[in-house]
Amino acid sequence: MTESAGVTTRLFGTLCGLVFLVNLGRTVFAPLVETFQTQFGVGPATVGLVTTLVWMGTAVPRIPVGYLLTRVARHRVVLATGALLSLAAAFTALAPSILAVQIGALGIGLASGAYFVAAVPLVGELYPDAVGRAIGIHGTAAQLAAVGAAPVVVGFVAVADWRATFWLLAVLSAVITAVLAYTARDSDAVVEADVDRDFVGALRYWRLLLVGMLMISTAGFVWQGLFNFYVTYLVAAKSFSTTQASTMLTVVFAAGVPAFWLSGRLADRFPTVPYILTVLAAYVASLFALTEVTGFLPVLAVTAVLGYTIHSMFPALDAWLLGTLPAEVRSSAYAVFSGASLLIEANGSGVVGVLTEAGYAFDDVFRTFAFGLAGVVAVLVALYVLGRIPGTDRRAISS
Repeated sequence: MTESAGVTTRLFGTLCGLVFLVNLGRTVFAPLVETFQTQFGVGPATVGLVTTLVWMGTAVPRIPVGYLLTRVARHRVVLATGALLSLAAAFTALAPSILAVQIGALGIGLASGAYFVAAVPLVGELYPDAVGRAIGIHGTAAQLAAVGAAPVVVGFVAVADWRATFWLLAVLSAVITAVLAYTARDSDAVVEADVDRDFVGALRYWRLLLVGMLMISTAGFVWQGLFNFYVTYLVAAKSFSTTQASTMLTVVFAAGVPAFWLSGRLADRFPTVPYILTVLAAYVASLFALTEVTGFLPVLAVTAVLGYTIHSMFPALDAWLLGTLPAEVRSSAYAVFSGASLLIEANGSGVVGVLTEAGYAFDDVFRTFAFGLAGVVAVLVALYVLGRIPGTDRRAISS
């Protein structure tokens, strides 16, 4: 192994460690929904705002950070996000009220949003000949955190309290950020393609970005509303115990581990847009099925398919966009795409909280969402057949 390859491997490995903690911070709130309701005496709409703020925070900094990346090296921005994550987690651990929890959730979201907009293009630059594979591995590390979120929370709530989860996150984030700072000292010799300096030029690819947003922001909106209320949904609508429902939440995230691992590789190997559309259609079908099935084993099977399909979307779409966009606008365009998409997605849990508190049944809400997504799939298929999706035919993607 050459010295350059060794630096690349160490930097990539450290990034995988940090993304584990970043995603743990984003997903650890979902299994705490009922705990927060009991602890602070609030309803589902208020707790839904907590989870919305996490993902709203994930969305808000992406476009500004995309501009910042035209001036500051990506690995330096990543270091700043690690420090912010540690501070926000400590603040949340000390929260005396649900308002303070909401502020802490927003801070954790801000750290995660800035991280992904800086780190994902950096991962692509580290392995330019295997973008899908690298993003898939990076995403797998993040997904392992999502799988562990519910067991970690349940364990800490049983032996201590929910605050211990955030103390652990704060300490580990500080440690891994220090390790990354040491590892990244030689990164300038490796990342030579960090040349994105044309933020405004990224907007020339607006058609490509809009199609990507249509693919992911609609599916992600529904996903936000679903997984943040998954435990509550299964207890209320499927008559599951809290333990059974928490197990299902773990399964839906566990299915994402092989999804990230395989989907990035499949996106490198097959025509990406047809692959994405196939996965999206399977996600819609599994969402319909979830509203119809009852019983532990049928719900378990549908949960596994649901988790696999939605998590397969993320690396495939990232690989398609990063592989299609030219290097001079890659980070900026990705920042615009991911920031705008997440501003839409982040409202999913808040909308579900408001609708269910207003008396609408969970199954009716999610069934309606599934019908809406089916319409989106039909539109995307028609655009693809007509050759109107940029980057899938011989025309320039800016045409």
